[in-house]
Amino acid sequence: MASQEHLDKMQLRQNYRNLWHTDLMHTIQADPPYCCFAFWCGPCVSYLLRKRALYNDMSRYVCCAGYMPCSGRCGESKCPELCLATEVFCCFGNSVASTRFLLQDEFNIQTTQCDNCIIGFMFCLQQIACIFSIVAMIVGSEEIQQASQLLSCLADMVYCTVCACMQTQHKIEMDKRDGKFGPQPVMAVPPVQQMSRIDQPIPPSVGYPPQQAYGQPYGYPPPQSQGYPAAGYPPPAYPPSNYPPPGYPPSGYSR
Repeated sequence: MASQEHLDKMQLRQNYRNLWHTDLMHTIQADPPYCCFAFWCGPCVSYLLRKRALYNDMSRYVCCAGYMPCSGRCGESKCPELCLATEVFCCFGNSVASTRFLLQDEFNIQTTQCDNCIIGFMFCLQQIACIFSIVAMIVGSEEIQQASQLLSCLADMVYCTVCACMQTQHKIEMDKRDGKFGPQPVMAVPPVQQMSRIDQPIPPSVGYPPQQAYGQPYGYPPPQSQGYPAAGYPPPAYPPSNYPPPGYPPSGYSR
């Protein structure tokens, strides 16, 4: 039943929409000092990252973050710090993977195809090195034994490098979670809009300076207190005495 639940979680992770802030290929460029620290002292980094992933609340700690059959059966509630230290030193690979699953489930992060290829290459190389070691032990050939040792050394180097990159990736993601890259951009609240009313001769200006009409002051037409129409309008002797001209309209014109 528990294994089926874990399989369902793995299937659900494939449908997550978010991505890691930094993929495995660029973790060294993103934080070189921490990547070197994770390479040379992987268990210590795994301990710190798991504790940070739990928001420094060790009362929430469960062995392997609850993703392994032994989770919850190791007396974690009595001494979580000791249990976590035992996990990262005795089951280093599981501790790194458990922290990864914990972050993925919390932030709905999927693993990109490039990251899957890197992780899959690491596992395949370890399996090939194991097969070569078994063949060298059975055959007893010195050449095959030397080749298996070189392949095992290469597999261990790839394993340590990938784990260091993964832990750096986890650290960068938690830096993003904790706001160490700066606050998230907040959308500005739009200004209060005004609606023109019937009693307003001119609609209010929102976001624009008041403009004047051609040759007229703002607020045209002028108020009635100044007299409207203006004095002297229309001009005297208007219309002229010879308007309309004689013979206009022509004969036979009808409306």
